[in-house]
Amino acid sequence: MDTIKVIHDAVGQTLTVWWDDPRKEHICTETPEEVVLMKDATGRVIGIELLHYRPSSGDPRLAVETVIHTDT
Repeated sequence: MDTIKVIHDAVGQTLTVWWDDPRKEHICTETPEEVVLMKDATGRVIGIELLHYRPSSGDPRLAVETVIHTDT
């Protein structure tokens, strides 16, 4: 099963999501929408970081929804 790592930094106001090993990070690029794309040595995106992230409810907790698809 694949693992997704989600990090919410309330002080730095960022939300970081990794779907591959963060140690594979080779280069980062920032989009005009202030999203940082973390890429491996081949240029494949392995994570993202949303800058200026604040939960809309003001609640510092982060709600995560999991959707599981099964092949039938």
